[in-house]
Amino acid sequence: MPDRTHEFGLFGAQGERGSEAAARVLDSLAGGISSPVSSGRGLSARLRYLTRSKAGYEAMKQAGISVTSRTMKRWLAGTQRPNNANLEKIDRSYWSFRRQNVAKYLLKRLNSRGGTRVEIHPLDQSRVLVPRQRVLEYRKLNIRHWDAIINAWAKGDSRMLDDAWIDQMVELGSQWGKYEYVTSVGFSA
Repeated sequence: MPDRTHEFGLFGAQGERGSEAAARVLDSLAGGISSPVSSGRGLSARLRYLTRSKAGYEAMKQAGISVTSRTMKRWLAGTQRPNNANLEKIDRSYWSFRRQNVAKYLLKRLNSRGGTRVEIHPLDQSRVLVPRQRVLEYRKLNIRHWDAIINAWAKGDSRMLDDAWIDQMVELGSQWGKYEYVTSVGFSA
């Protein structure tokens, strides 16, 4: 059984961790506000989403946003614009809160009908010398239990997400280590 890759890219291979690619797919499935936080529309939509509940205010607090209620009212009215540091914190708290809100729905969707098929596109070896290249092929895997993956994604814990993702990749058999890094993954969800 292979061990985890320790020096990825040493010989020129390109790709990203499978868990990072999976997180990006989950983010796209979660949807959300597409306007950037730097635009007036994007900022206003994020602030409205976050200020509708106590949990939204808690998400802002966890992101490090600590402003007075007067300042928050001015931000909501559009008469005052947050500085760049606060814009980044607002965006981070919005996506964190969005993931928490959508996690239950995504878990139900991905676990339904016996799981969801995942397509794994292997890493790019175009810059690797031929003697060092591995034989890689496109693989499919049906993930039946998404609980650990969705939980880690919703918490924003990249280490826990990577561990949960690798636990599923082991189902590929003894060659799972070849697919720790990928060019992309896709879900049939």
